Amino acid sequence: MRQILQDMANGETYVADAPTPHASANTVLIHSTVSLISAGTERMLVDFGRASYLQKARQQPERVRMLLDKVRNDGLMSTIEAVQSKLAQPLPLGYCNVGVVHEAGKNVEGFKPGDRVVSNGPHADVVRVGKNLCARIPDTVDDDSAAFVVVASIGLQGIRLAQPTLGECVVVTGVGLIGLLTVQLLRAQGCRVLAIDFDDTKLALARRFGATTCNPSSGEDPVAAGMAFSGGEGVDAVIITASTKSNEPVRQAAQMSRQRGRIVLVGVTGLELNRADFYTKELSFQVSCSYGPGRYDPTYEEDGVDYPLGFVRWTEQRNFEAVLSMMASGQLDVKPLITHRFAFDDAPSAYMLLSDDKQALGIMLDYERDAKNRDVRNVTLGSHPESFNRSRPVLGVIGAGNYASRMLIPAFKAAGAQLHTIVTSGGVNGVIHGRRAGFAEASTEASAIYANSDVNTAVIVTRHDSHARLIRDALAAGKNVFVEKPLALSLDELAEVQGAYQKAHESGTGPQLMVGFNRRFAPQLQKIKSLLAPISQPKSFLMMMNAGAIPANHWTQDRAMGGGRIIGEACHMIDLMRFLADSPVVSVQARRMGDAPGVDITEDKASITLGFADGSFGTIMYLANGSHSFPKERVEVFAAGRVLQLDNFRKLRGFGWPQFKKMNLWKQDKGQRACAAAFLDAIGDGKSAIPVNEIFEVARVTIEAAELLRAQ
Repeated sequence: MRQILQDMANGETYVADAPTPHASANTVLIHSTVSLISAGTERMLVDFGRASYLQKARQQPERVRMLLDKVRNDGLMSTIEAVQSKLAQPLPLGYCNVGVVHEAGKNVEGFKPGDRVVSNGPHADVVRVGKNLCARIPDTVDDDSAAFVVVASIGLQGIRLAQPTLGECVVVTGVGLIGLLTVQLLRAQGCRVLAIDFDDTKLALARRFGATTCNPSSGEDPVAAGMAFSGGEGVDAVIITASTKSNEPVRQAAQMSRQRGRIVLVGVTGLELNRADFYTKELSFQVSCSYGPGRYDPTYEEDGVDYPLGFVRWTEQRNFEAVLSMMASGQLDVKPLITHRFAFDDAPSAYMLLSDDKQALGIMLDYERDAKNRDVRNVTLGSHPESFNRSRPVLGVIGAGNYASRMLIPAFKAAGAQLHTIVTSGGVNGVIHGRRAGFAEASTEASAIYANSDVNTAVIVTRHDSHARLIRDALAAGKNVFVEKPLALSLDELAEVQGAYQKAHESGTGPQLMVGFNRRFAPQLQKIKSLLAPISQPKSFLMMMNAGAIPANHWTQDRAMGGGRIIGEACHMIDLMRFLADSPVVSVQARRMGDAPGVDITEDKASITLGFADGSFGTIMYLANGSHSFPKERVEVFAAGRVLQLDNFRKLRGFGWPQFKKMNLWKQDKGQRACAAAFLDAIGDGKSAIPVNEIFEVARVTIEAAELLRAQ
């Protein structure tokens, strides 16, 4: 497949080839026929991408404050690398797609191959969207018209919040694409409409659709125009669909509104509100969220769970259907809004026009490639497979999320790994990060790794619920396995992984298995280990992870999907304590925060106490209710009248040690590169970088701790 991407570092827009995804559960795979460039939204993204670092920072002052906190805690170099990595991730453009269903995933009803549909899919010749994010197109609505459904739904949601009634006076401020569609929708509802904009061409279209107009650039006063339009009473509602940093649209809306008028912000404006403007009239002000209820709710958009119609009449999907119905009846005419047309492969020219011509409205992209050329599961990126040395580690990586792309893949590359194939569910991320890292191929099928004799090692960096299955499949295929934690989400899964490992080693030798417990390989932890080595007395440990809050609906909090944060992240500290104690765990105790109003998740605010066979013990404080300005991790060890304190993997101090006082780093180092190098060395010499019995032990102890917390 081919998809349009925006480079956020330099603003370049380009078309990338990527392997085609499969239709996963609750999704629909669509072959595109036409898509619409949303002039306002996409112009803003392109302009942001072309801005300098300083200009980007000025546009996001809240992010600057977060970066300053990160500099204080993690160091300057780590922060710079994080920023550069973030900006190096291209952004898919577009959300107004029309096409034909090619494949319907599991649990999808109401859509079948061959159906014409509209969706919020990006500009790509193949898109995969949730079943609640698309709608069937009536036979009487052509593809070009249907391409405007999603942007029209944005305006429609603003109208629903404003709740206009027949005969009311409504102002639409800013008549770009969304504004002009909003004008038509309001007129169809029996409202009188005043359109305000600085562009005479757009105002001419607004008049064609039945609106009265006002152009402030011609000396007209918007407030006076609004008062005159309403007969001096003040307008009933104002819907702001403009995009500007100015506070004027909101101020003017308040001043032209009647007593208890309604103001709805659909676009983007300055929000320095004057209390007096709102107070005396008791005005209501509301910000509209995209296409309607369900937006940004993973249960609705990803899991496909619809809201009951009797309780939520208008969802994203039902708004799509309402707009299509109005198009079918002839009440919504979008043809006058089409100003330009480009072949999809010539998309960069379309975005050049978008930046240069501020009057461009409906820019259409036509897709003409046949289905066979779109449906490609493997894409060549670089080196030819014949260049790989099978006597050394040749990696196939499954997953290309933030951690994989920013930390793990660069670590393996720096350690000298040969990078063969990168597999991702959606395809595009694999191409982006695979090409940057130097992979030979990108795929959307894990079998591209398992069935390839050139690949001898699988690196698994996917969602947690897939780890156990992928480990079993890789071991069965005879591949060495490196899996980013956790190893498994349940004791049953753990038993299955152990069984697969034992079967792979029936002959006495077999593939390596390692979990990405990188912290034990950090230079300062290695120093702590060496200092503790001569001490035979039991040790006491205090470990703290200031994990930070994650929304309750995030996938990592879902027990079936992510396993929860104890299994997903606190396992790092359990492994670290096991490593430093160098003794088997013999007891596990845990306590979480008690249930309390307003606290949805309590499991990620907990303490875990471990006892070891040699008499050592330690407590882990995993806390999600702290401040980001406080360091994230701290390790303290008490032994033989001496103390070691490690602060955020940057500052190590010793108290009472004859030959040691401190070991500080300019840059935070949690051991990712050393961990990757140790795994590659283990493949070469056959000696495990982490003893496999410790890997299984830490997994078991972690699951037991999580179960103790859940039982409280």
